[in-house]
Amino acid sequence: MKVFAINASARKDGNTATLINHVFGELQKEGFETELFQLSGKKIQGCKACYKCFQNKDQRCSVNDDILNECIEKMLDADGIILGSPTYFANVSTEMKALIDRAGFVAKSNDNMFKRKVGAAVVAVRRAGSIHVFNSINHFFFINEMIVPGSSYWNLGVGLDMGAVEKDEEGIMTMKVLGKNMAWILKKLHE
Repeated sequence: MKVFAINASARKDGNTATLINHVFGELQKEGFETELFQLSGKKIQGCKACYKCFQNKDQRCSVNDDILNECIEKMLDADGIILGSPTYFANVSTEMKALIDRAGFVAKSNDNMFKRKVGAAVVAVRRAGSIHVFNSINHFFFINEMIVPGSSYWNLGVGLDMGAVEKDEEGIMTMKVLGKNMAWILKKLHE
C-alpha cells in the first residue's frame, strides 16, 4: 500500500516536510510505501471555474500547463493521501488552496474519485491560526467522502525557522500517532 503526501510549503524540506516525514516514519515501519511531493518551486495556479472537468469527466483538469494533473494522478494511485501546509495568515498556502480547489472540482466531477481513500492533514505553524488550516484541509477530505484518522492532538507542529518543529515534542508525537493510526485504518480497509 502507498501513502502520497503533498507539501504545499514555499520552503522545500522545511517544517511542513519535517512533520510529514515523522508521519511517514511510522507508516514505513508498518511496511507502507511513501512518496513526498513538494510544491516548492513548481507552478500551480488557481481554478479558472471553466467547468470543463464536469464536461470531460476524464479525472483531469483541463488546464494542463502546471503540475496539478501530476498531483491528481499520484493521489489516485495512492491508498492514503497527506496534505501538508504551513499556516499563512491563518490559512493554507496559496499552493494548497489551488490544489484543493482544482483537485476538488475534478474529484466532484468524476463521482468523488477520492472517496474512501484515507486522508490526513499536516500543519506547520509559528504561533496561531493553524486550526483554520487543519479544518480547510479536512473539509477537502470530508466533501470527497474520504476517511480521516485522528491523532492525540490536532495534526500540527510549532516552529518558525526551518527545523524548529523538531523542538516541539508534542507536535512530533502527534505526527507519530497520526502515522500509526493511518496505518491501522489502511490495513483494516484492505483486510
